[in-house]
Amino acid sequence: MRSFASDNNARVHPKIMEAIVKANEGDVVSYGDDIYTERAVNKFKEIFGEDIDVYFVYNGTGANVLGLGTITRPYNSIICSSWAHINTDECGAPEKNTGCKIISLPSADAKIQVEDIEKHLHALGVEHHSQPKVISITQSTELGTVYTVDEIKKISDFAHRNNMLVHMDGARIANAAASLNKGLREITRDAGVDVLSFGGTKNGMMFGEAVVFFNKELSKDFKFIRKQSMQLHSKMRYISAQFEALLSDNLWFENAKHANEMAKYLESKVREIKGIEITQKVEANAVFAILPRQTIEKLLKKHFFYIWNEETNEVRWMTSFDTTKEDIDSFVSDIHLIS
Repeated sequence: MRSFASDNNARVHPKIMEAIVKANEGDVVSYGDDIYTERAVNKFKEIFGEDIDVYFVYNGTGANVLGLGTITRPYNSIICSSWAHINTDECGAPEKNTGCKIISLPSADAKIQVEDIEKHLHALGVEHHSQPKVISITQSTELGTVYTVDEIKKISDFAHRNNMLVHMDGARIANAAASLNKGLREITRDAGVDVLSFGGTKNGMMFGEAVVFFNKELSKDFKFIRKQSMQLHSKMRYISAQFEALLSDNLWFENAKHANEMAKYLESKVREIKGIEITQKVEANAVFAILPRQTIEKLLKKHFFYIWNEETNEVRWMTSFDTTKEDIDSFVSDIHLIS
């Protein structure tokens, strides 16, 4: 049965699998000095501009940790939502590897506001305290909500006025762009973001993420940090070929748009069922809902998904590029039978 646990559970998109197979011919130079990596980097430059630096890594935690570690010193602090992946789901890797203090802000929808950030800047310049350096936001957020362009600009302007930088965890950046119907550059670089962790795995790739620096001065030490942190892939062509395919012919957008549409379809179907409460706006490819514990336990026997909050019986249902209406209809039918 179709899993609604995570977009990580989805298969590799056929066009991306085809790109991997095509790249699997003969010898090429390792560690990124190959034609596949050159072409993939050029795809990023077509989207974000020529004057950027792009580096490929294995996974999202690696992208976040290395992106943040490159632009901070151990005496700095990183401000983020309490829901942020760097705060809750990376086993302390950002703090361990950057040495920075994570300052997490409570937020009902996982989006942080300038007014909440401002309260933590009293320590600027005081040697007894960690120095706030980076505001990290997630797009789309861990609760499936999406920052608007104006919201990102407001945070970025505030950060830069206070000599801080903005990092975006874009594990689902494609879903956010599709939700807003905006270009990738418009919701990142043009909105003031300094460093972007660009997600591929959750949008149809087998593995691989990118770290994009919109100010090349910030990235001058990245290649050394990446190597030391064990994120330099020797057979880089297999990451690069995937990104080239993902960023060609609007595949990234079509994958994300379909996943988002399936989440909205799922939302519309479960709203018809008495006893289910949708707890967050469905803006990307996630549906959060509260339902009776007995229903959850019975449903889990047929469909894999995560209980998000054990105390409130809130669950998370994720859709992906290959989720179908038939998958959702079958899932909802089972909820009806159980309820």
